[in-house]
Amino acid sequence: MNTNNYIPQPIDTTAIELPQELMNLAEEMAKNVHEVWSAGRMADGWTYGEKRDDARKTHPCLVPYEELPESEKEYDRNTSIETLKFIVNAGYQIQKKS
Repeated sequence: MNTNNYIPQPIDTTAIELPQELMNLAEEMAKNVHEVWSAGRMADGWTYGEKRDDARKTHPCLVPYEELPESEKEYDRNTSIETLKFIVNAGYQIQKKS
């Protein structure tokens, strides 16, 4: 139960449809999100372990993105997709340099 009365209110991006090139970017972003997360954990002394153990600082997701379970990849993809949708919804255009 939420005891501090916080109610998340993310921007509604359900009407935003990303073109394929941005979906490709979302996958690249998802991999980078994982890399940033992994680097942060490792900098804090975490290592790979078959089970997450906060006391021992082990985590099963400290592996290359390609080796993550699909459920974990989906979490990172969703973060990336929603970020791109937010940018588009805010009126910005994303263009790849030639």
